[in-house]
Amino acid sequence: MVKTLTPLRFVTAQEGAFHRALQRRAYGYLHARGDHRFANRRAISKAVLILLAAIISYSLALRASQPLAFMAGYVAFAVLMMWLNIDVNHDASHHTFVRSRVLNAVISRAVTLSTGIEPVYWRVRHVSFHHRYANIERYDLDTEENGIFRQTPFQRWRGWMRWQHIYWPLVAALSLSWIGVVFDWADRLGRTPLRAERLLPGAAGWAAFIFSKLGHLTLMLGLPLLMGHDSGLVLGLYLLVQMCTSLMVVFLLLGTHWADAAFYQAPAGENPVMAHGWYYHNFMTACDWHTPQRWQEMLTGGLNYHLTHHLFPGWHHRHYPALARIIGELAAEHGLPYRCIRYDELRAAQRAFLRQMGRAHAA
Repeated sequence: MVKTLTPLRFVTAQEGAFHRALQRRAYGYLHARGDHRFANRRAISKAVLILLAAIISYSLALRASQPLAFMAGYVAFAVLMMWLNIDVNHDASHHTFVRSRVLNAVISRAVTLSTGIEPVYWRVRHVSFHHRYANIERYDLDTEENGIFRQTPFQRWRGWMRWQHIYWPLVAALSLSWIGVVFDWADRLGRTPLRAERLLPGAAGWAAFIFSKLGHLTLMLGLPLLMGHDSGLVLGLYLLVQMCTSLMVVFLLLGTHWADAAFYQAPAGENPVMAHGWYYHNFMTACDWHTPQRWQEMLTGGLNYHLTHHLFPGWHHRHYPALARIIGELAAEHGLPYRCIRYDELRAAQRAFLRQMGRAHAA
């Protein structure tokens, strides 16, 4: 039986002033604009346009008579759907795309069909474990020890990991498929810490879970084959786009937690308490970064403002640029280490981290 993780707490005594100032400034910004925390018409219109482009691409791919036309439409569909996952599903998973939690859940289930991932399990892994316990060994399920790729200094080193700075893109490219095939089924069968959450219970839960898996296979493989496209081409293209889109999203979600970030072990005891505050923890385990060109931010779903997202997970990403400025100003006043780095600095820090974790070291 999987051992249930004991909830961790963070000390709060030293962060009250920063918390109050941050909330006051953030909601002051919102009220001055007469705005709300969720997606606005512009963000929703953007999502609708991406979805329409994806539907058109998929339709053209299915009806294509030439292999190149099929490939172009299929790849465009997969990339556009991954853009929707980044731009819409991530917010919906935090219940910030629309006000209705039910509608957010419906959106997540529809958008993730192209990835093959069960959205309920992914949301809990992401929100309840990664966000709450970023870079804490055994608690952050995004950095679980796997024997292939070393992500923290507390994990066992193996000889092949000296090359992980070279092969890490392959690991990232396979990550979403691994989540869909291995993690989802382990979660479903109660073999992970998610067991305690009692997610998707009973026959209805099984039906939703199986629907996502069959829906994914039908969408990405079944219908193209039914329309007469070459089986080898369909399967090969499916594997390729799953890997490429996985690489895109893993880099955006996880990369900032490697860039000069701190890693922690959970304290022992029945009521473990981290020796520092929650805000300090997030400043030490994540950062914001600039895209090379400002217009490129429309492609990231706000995830380049990753620290900002961790501090304001209940706000739609359209607010992150303004919130990041507020965080930077208040962090300087309260002695917290806010970092907003360039894209090339992020890449350099990631490479240095992967090389460091690949050096021989006994955990």
